[in-house]
Amino acid sequence: MNQASNIFLVGPMGAGKTSVGKQLAKALQRTFFDSDKEIEDRTGVNIPTIFDIEGEKGFRVRESQVIDDLTQQDRIVLATGGGAVLAAQNQKVLQSRGIVFYLHASIEQLYQRTHRDRNRPLLQTDNPKQIITELLEIRDPIYRAVADFVIATDGQTVRKVVEEIQRCLEAN
Repeated sequence: MNQASNIFLVGPMGAGKTSVGKQLAKALQRTFFDSDKEIEDRTGVNIPTIFDIEGEKGFRVRESQVIDDLTQQDRIVLATGGGAVLAAQNQKVLQSRGIVFYLHASIEQLYQRTHRDRNRPLLQTDNPKQIITELLEIRDPIYRAVADFVIATDGQTVRKVVEEIQRCLEAN
């Protein structure tokens, strides 16, 4: 497998990983995968149901297996779940099997993009903005450590973010 042939997108929920990933894969003529969608397809239930039945720990086990499986393919663009980088195993797999882009967005932008989405179990609280803030405090340093490139998505169109990633790839 050619490491540079795979592109992995990491970042918090709402950063644009899926939207950007789909367009990037199309532009580069690669296969797109979303790890959360793949988990849903394999289990036949949505992410909130997995959280209800197995808890976050059970979900994370499934997530690691899916990431390991998908990253063994060649010429893919993979949008990972926001918490995928928490597992050291996932960090190692992502860094060793492709180029990692951290799609960074402000807390306000993340809140605006996610606060009405009922398919995000971690945000089903009275104060989703506080949860986003707390998650980002923990995860931002990990995203940065795993990533080869950091791309700011605030106020950017999907097309602009895709173009920025393409510029990074060409320079690499």
